[in-house]
Amino acid sequence: MASEVNLAQLRALVAVADTGGFGAAADELGISQSAVSHAVAALERSLGAPVLRRGTPCRPTPLGEQVLPHARTAVASAAAVRTIATRHSGGPTGTVRLAAPTTVCQALLPGLLRDWKAAYPQVTVRVFEGEDAELATWLEAGTVDAAVLVDADRPPPGAVALGADSMHALLRRDHPLAGQETVHVGELEDDDFLLSEGGCERHIREAYRRAGARFAPRHRIRDLNTLIGMVHAGVGVSVMPALALTMLPPDCVLVPIRPAVHRTLTLTGPSHRPWSPAVTGLLAGVGTTVPV
Repeated sequence: MASEVNLAQLRALVAVADTGGFGAAADELGISQSAVSHAVAALERSLGAPVLRRGTPCRPTPLGEQVLPHARTAVASAAAVRTIATRHSGGPTGTVRLAAPTTVCQALLPGLLRDWKAAYPQVTVRVFEGEDAELATWLEAGTVDAAVLVDADRPPPGAVALGADSMHALLRRDHPLAGQETVHVGELEDDDFLLSEGGCERHIREAYRRAGARFAPRHRIRDLNTLIGMVHAGVGVSVMPALALTMLPPDCVLVPIRPAVHRTLTLTGPSHRPWSPAVTGLLAGVGTTVPV
């Protein structure tokens, strides 16, 4: 090998893999694009083969895929060492990459971010919005340091329960069912159903299964704001979590469905590697710890 692998090279690899490009990685790391390119090139010389496929976006090569988990561990460990070394400053320090579903980003995170900024001014929290199924993968792969997981299975010690988020029918305010206290899902069969593919499909299917009602979505929509806009325009109806309330225009309402179905939300660090002191500090200040 031409030289030893160093932390700057691994940090550059992780940044390009996560952002998809050298320019975005440079912004992420606060260095020049040239410096990122040189670091990756030096890593490839040391390993004797490319670790990235150049393109839009950049993707890891097969070698890069094997190296990337170890690079993430090294970068995370270095960050933890820096954080531990500065704990004498009076509290946790560093950057926490936090992933969460869209509705959580809209409804819960703004309050948490305000509280964290006041309590832990030396911690920077960077939010990544994702779909339910992506979040656990990001967390365990080291793409993020913490995440709000939906229906988490055996969360690790220190995880925090953020509560249960019940499913509601999304209707225009002038819909005949909008004034009811609850709506049975069977009552929605007369309308075109818009299904969000962002992560709540299994909860919706469960409600229909329990009710013995026919589930036949007419439209499948990936973006939640698009779905809300279509309901607002009178295209149809939908079912979504109560936390979506903050996203609704005045002419739309949420009505609890029957049978009642909910999802649980858990704020946690990874299950299979140590948490950074910054993650531990943030979660300790939130509230209820999940029993383990």
